[in-house]
Amino acid sequence: MNTVKTYKATCHCGAVEMKVTLPNGITAPSRCDCSYCRRRGTIVVETGLENMEIMKGAESLTLYQFHTETAQHYFCKICGINTHHKQRMNPNRFSINVGCLEGINPFDLGSVPTNDGVNHPSDRNGS
Repeated sequence: MNTVKTYKATCHCGAVEMKVTLPNGITAPSRCDCSYCRRRGTIVVETGLENMEIMKGAESLTLYQFHTETAQHYFCKICGINTHHKQRMNPNRFSINVGCLEGINPFDLGSVPTNDGVNHPSDRNGS
């Protein structure tokens, strides 16, 4: 799927609703193996900050940060679903939980590559 597509994205309980535009459609979905992501197992797709808008429920989102406290992981404080995160590697991008995109089943995406979050460049040389 290589076309601009706008999705409604929601948490499980529906308290949080977002509008997500993927300029190239669902391309390059991925996972991460850092200590946080491997426990979640979430498949994400990237988009620019300007391509995601919280339409409803901003007050229901909670922020979680750890280690370098650069990445910003957001999840619904009611149902606990991780909806998106602002990336540590590129803070001008969001990673959107594919499972939150209406009409998309992440299990239909086939094999999904895993990014090496364990050996993240920000963790090298004391940075």
